[in-house]
Amino acid sequence: MKFAIITHVEHKLRNNEFFAYEPYVREMNLWGKYVDEVRIVAPISKGKISTIEIPYEHQCIKLINIKAFNILTVKDSIKAIISIPKTCFLLYKTMKWADHIHLRCPGNIGLLGCFVQMIFPSKPKTVKYAGNWDPKSNQPFSYKIQKWIVSNTYLAKNTKVLVYGEWPNQSKNISPFFTASYSESEKEVINKKGLSKFYRIKSNEVKVNLIKFLFVGTLSKGKQPLLAVEIVHQLKLNGYPIHLDIYGEGVERTKIKNYIKKNSLENEINIHGNVDKEVVKKAYQQAHFLLFISNSEGWPKVVAEAMFWACLPVTSNVSCIPFMLDNGNRGAIVNVNVKKIVSIVEEYIQNNEKYEKHVINALDWSRQFTMEKFEKEIYKLIIS
Repeated sequence: MKFAIITHVEHKLRNNEFFAYEPYVREMNLWGKYVDEVRIVAPISKGKISTIEIPYEHQCIKLINIKAFNILTVKDSIKAIISIPKTCFLLYKTMKWADHIHLRCPGNIGLLGCFVQMIFPSKPKTVKYAGNWDPKSNQPFSYKIQKWIVSNTYLAKNTKVLVYGEWPNQSKNISPFFTASYSESEKEVINKKGLSKFYRIKSNEVKVNLIKFLFVGTLSKGKQPLLAVEIVHQLKLNGYPIHLDIYGEGVERTKIKNYIKKNSLENEINIHGNVDKEVVKKAYQQAHFLLFISNSEGWPKVVAEAMFWACLPVTSNVSCIPFMLDNGNRGAIVNVNVKKIVSIVEEYIQNNEKYEKHVINALDWSRQFTMEKFEKEIYKLIIS
């Protein structure tokens, strides 16, 4: 089978291997197991390969380089207008070659792919919509166009659309899907983390083991890492023995470092940057809470990973979070309000029974979604 991947994800070349963002490549390697040839239409970057990028494993793979584009400024719009015809032609050639077309949405390349795929109504297609599918969410117009096209069974014939979460009143080609990070063999028994031993220092002069918090993700404004810092700061002021580990890189790092220095939080907060997934895995296993108050998500991978290791998520009400957290029975769903979030965390600290119940609920649910199950579902999509 000849398999075409249309994506906006930037790729890098080193020693005749193609590298890209690790979670995406891990998934595409599973698709690649069941096809003979792979062609990827994507932008190529000349930047250095980071610790969160890995290579494809397929032995017969070709990358067709296209220009990434946006329309944020007049200059960018002019460049986009010039490059779009060539990109569409390359998309057409690749789709014509393929036996199965796989689109990655939302994104500017995915948007063009949505239009070009209409020329091939008889070819089997899958669309992985990795963004927020919530019909009520406020999203860019280009995202809405992509959602409208792929969910229209006339415009997107012979297409299965994989979305995160279960939503009412969807067209028949929409299928709830998921993402996995860990295999069956990685499952370990997680001992209780002893939250019942914690007391506020102000009311009890004995300082006990730390209450451990995590933030995992890009240090961007949309992920709101500074909010996690502010929450932990307030918990410290309220007298709790706390510690926050931050894993990830991004433009907000400087702002976070300045906040830590200004408020003398050097002993309570560490920024680790991008690290190997095994390091993050151990951090999940040791932490009590994940603080992840993001503005927009598809399937928030870090939330599912934290649940897998009995690290209770405190997260925002976006995308499929209510589905993942069973409307608050597998963690806390919060709004952007530091005082209220602190109050919710304090309630868990003071009510160990509730904390343990939610942790177990989260762990049991998340451990359904292993790499083995993920691969089986992908295989069904390829052979159907």
